[in-house]
Amino acid sequence: MSDQVFFESGEVKTKIYRLYREYFDRAEKKRRWSVRDGIPWDQCNPNLDPAVADVVQTFCMVELYLPDYLGKLLPQVRAHRGRAWMLANWGYEESKHSLALGDWLLYSRCRTEEQMADMEDAVFEQTWELPHDNARAMLCYTMVQELATHLHYRNLRRVINGQDPALDRVLELISIDEAAHADFFRRLVQLHLDEDRAATLEQVRRVFNTFKMPAVHLLVDGRRRAQAVEELHIFDEPTFMTQVYEPILARLGIQKKEIRRRQSSREIVVMSSPA
Repeated sequence: MSDQVFFESGEVKTKIYRLYREYFDRAEKKRRWSVRDGIPWDQCNPNLDPAVADVVQTFCMVELYLPDYLGKLLPQVRAHRGRAWMLANWGYEESKHSLALGDWLLYSRCRTEEQMADMEDAVFEQTWELPHDNARAMLCYTMVQELATHLHYRNLRRVINGQDPALDRVLELISIDEAAHADFFRRLVQLHLDEDRAATLEQVRRVFNTFKMPAVHLLVDGRRRAQAVEELHIFDEPTFMTQVYEPILARLGIQKKEIRRRQSSREIVVMSSPA
């Protein structure tokens, strides 16, 4: 099959399934949480800076593109149990993220039911498309996107600094999930580096040179929302370089000269503004 659909050897497929089972078993034992019962909803703070609620809404909107993410990614790996089952599990965890973020907006009274309905309608007017044309590149993209997403949530949690115990817990739980996702996909990229380093390095280079967080450009006011994230010091270009780009290269044992840019067109569009 072409690299656009499927590219792992039988040996790599077996290793990936083992990694997925380890991931799943660990998540079942240590990381599962309840949207209804695991968050102190009675401790929402309706008096936070309105910019925080605006950023939370943006995160929620990006998470709502889950049907597009899964609908476009699953066909690439449908015959590969480890990859396909991981995406199904990833989708379950991401769906909880959008539920928890949406519930906080309502419980905190920062948004009304009508506003949330309008938000969902606005999201589903646009369709998310794959940012890369082959499955290997999408694997590398997901690795980068999940780590960047983890940082978005972690850094927003630092901004609120305990002022809202409910939102603090939501962000803590989501950031832990996203870190686990990033680690899993990094392990998959490592397997591909071990099997075909040159081909995998080429896709890593492509992803880093053109990286954008998913879906924010589809939002009517996406640029304003991206600016709000930067103004709260949640995510920006220096953060990307020092906490995403450099750590990933170090963990994968890639030297910068191996993916030297030919011509970079990357514009950091944050998840105000990856699965």
